[in-house]
Formats: sequence, structure tokens, C-alpha cells
Amino acid sequence: MSSILTNNSAMVALQTLKSINGDLTKTQSMISTGKDVASAKDNAAVWAISKTMESDVKGFKAISDSLNLGQSTVAVARNASETVTELLTDIKGKIVAAQEENVDRAKLQTDISALTEQIKSVVGAAQFNGQNLVNGTNTDANSSGEAGIDVLASLDRNSGGSVVASSISVNAQNLSTTAGTDITAGTGTGSASVATLAANGGADEVDITGFTFLDAAGGATGTAALKSGEAGVDTAVTNGLVVGDSVELKIGDVTGAYRIREGDTNASVATGLKDALGLYSDDFSFDLTTAGTLTIENLTSEDGIAVEYSVSRGAGALAGLEDIDVTSDAAGALSEIENMLSGSIDAAAAFGSVEGRLETQASFISSLSDSLKSGIGSMVDADMEEASARLQALQVQQQLGVQSLSIANQAPQVPIHCLTSALMGPIRRIC
Repeated sequence: MSSILTNNSAMVALQTLKSINGDLTKTQSMISTGKDVASAKDNAAVWAISKTMESDVKGFKAISDSLNLGQSTVAVARNASETVTELLTDIKGKIVAAQEENVDRAKLQTDISALTEQIKSVVGAAQFNGQNLVNGTNTDANSSGEAGIDVLASLDRNSGGSVVASSISVNAQNLSTTAGTDITAGTGTGSASVATLAANGGADEVDITGFTFLDAAGGATGTAALKSGEAGVDTAVTNGLVVGDSVELKIGDVTGAYRIREGDTNASVATGLKDALGLYSDDFSFDLTTAGTLTIENLTSEDGIAVEYSVSRGAGALAGLEDIDVTSDAAGALSEIENMLSGSIDAAAAFGSVEGRLETQASFISSLSDSLKSGIGSMVDADMEEASARLQALQVQQQLGVQSLSIANQAPQVPIHCLTSALMGPIRRIC
């Protein structure tokens, strides 16, 4: 039937046109914004995931900046350590030259003093943005419990959605010439059994023994060296050794020093002292038969050679550099410079290792950010080829929809057959 009040065809055409216009509006929005999911109403779940990932990308940008800053700071410290190593090598060469009797040791000492001042200058200037990792002033503990800094390295998000920041620890390396706090040698820190050595060996040998280490319970009952910053370690306790402590043994004019390293035992400390002393001296015999004990005999004809043993805590690796004097003790200077050279090489190696780690992490963060951006794009970006083709199709559909609605609106105007009215007089057919 036809009705002038209810036009079903027009209603269907209108709803179809509204749907086409809605799709057209969305497609135009996709083309103008470049996004398939531009707001939460487009797809709430995908939008929420993409926004979380976008926040992580911004976080990784900050992490990248932190890693770049950390790399620069460590690079300065590494370059300083390498420069110090080169200068110490030059000093060693002059000390070796001073072992000869027919050289001008005073002139050599002048050169050594000048190189020493240069080393102090390098160590003092090795700072980046106010952070100096080699002069011993950095005492704040990092996440590893050591003096140093933490470099923000990553944001770790678990399946539950919580985020934890992780860091790379950089340990400071003290290359200053500052002497440490003396610790009374004796129980727990090692001691010498005699004060003098008789000539040609015999009963007057000296035993260097009695090493124990600070433990994680605030005492000194440990069997291996721990870091000073490790939880529970109390560096105020002075009857045990900890990483960084320096033990020094001087017999006559020969001096040897050993710096405690992580994991050292009493046996490795005794071995370290032997190596420090015996490397440049044929005047003594060294015996490590008894574990944790270094036994030394005098092989010379000189009688009553003095034995001095000392321990210090917190000393710079170059402590004693300013006291080197080849005019009075060329042999002792050679032993001392070797230990200092070892300390600077260890420092440079430590900084080089962590700098490489920071560089690797920075590269990973950059790649990770790119991957996250690609993942976000695959979720929310519009397919522009598809959107362009769909736009043209919807525009045609819109035109046809308008025509369809126009045709439907004409339906009530169709002549009504056999409309009669008594008021019109004789019955007439209106066509």
C-alpha cells in the first residue's frame, strides 16, 4: 500500500545513506590523520595498548640520553686511566734507567717529578659534567655496593604491567696519590713474625701470615675478600681485609705492595705479596708451601735487614708516587711503580669493559625503540592505499544513496487511483 505518512522506502534509503556517510567520515579521518585507530572510540583495546607502548618509547628516549651521558662520563675516565698508564710507563722507564750506577739519577728524578705532576693534573681534570671517577672523590655507593655511579639502562615491563627501571653500575677507580687510613697490622690483617732478617738464611726467616677478611655480618671471620659496599660489611672493623685494602711489605730497600681484590683468600694475598717483592729481587728466597703464609729468607751476607709490614684502607692506587726517589732508593722505586702501573691498567680495563657494555645497551635501546614504533604503526596506522580506494568507492555510494533517497521521497506523490469524493458531484476518475 502507499502512504503519505509512512514512507518505508525513504527510511531505508536514509539509513543506508547515513551508514555510507559515517563510513565516508571515518575514511576521510583515516586519510587526514594517517591513523586507523586515532582515538579510544575507534578501538579501545588497541588504542590503550598503543598508548602504553608510546609511553615506553618516550621512556626509552630518556634512557638513550642517560646512556649517552654515561658513555661520555666513562669515556673520560677511561682516557684518563690510559693516559696515566702511559705516563707511569714513562716513569718506569726512567726508574729502570736509574738502576745503573753510572747515570745521573738527579736528572732522572727531575723527569719523574715532572711526570708525577702531569699524572696528578690528568687525574684532577678527568671529569665530565662534574663527575670524576678516578680522583677518589666519588664516595656514593652504586647499586653494586661500590663507590661509583649508576647509569639508567632500561625499563623492564612484566606481564602484569608493572615497570622496573634497571641500571648499569660503574665503579669508580681511585687513581689519586692520596694515602689511605693506616690499619694496625696484626690480627686478621697479616703480620710479620720478625723485625729483622739474619744473613744467609737460617732460623731468622720471616713469615707473613694471618690474613682474614671482613664478612657480611659486620665481623671479620670471612675467608674471601668482599666489596666494601656489600650489605653487612662494616669497614670500621680493622681486624680483617676488604677489597681495595693495600698491604705493603718492605725488606731492606725492596718494597712490594698488593691491593686486595674481590674473592682473594689468604693464599692469594700471600702469593700477591711474593710476586710484588720477588719480581725484582734475587736477594731473598720465597716459600708458599704453607697455605696462606709467605716465608722469606735473606740470601745476602748483610745481617739485620729490617722488615716492615703495613696495611692501609681507602688508599689511592698511586699513593706513594710522590715519595718515589731514585736518588736514594732506585730498587724500591721499581717495585712500587710496578704496583701502581698494575692499578692504572686495571682501572683502564674496568672502564673499557663497562663503556663497551653501555655502548651495546645504547645500540639495543635504539633498535628496541624502532621495533616498538613499528609495532605501534602496525596496530594504529591506516593503510593509505586501501583508504584511498575506499574513499572513492564511498563517494560513489554516497551519490547513489542521495539519488535513491530522492526517488524514495517521490513515492507519496504517485497519483492515487480511483480517488472519489461526494463533494465533487458526479463520480469522476482522477488519473
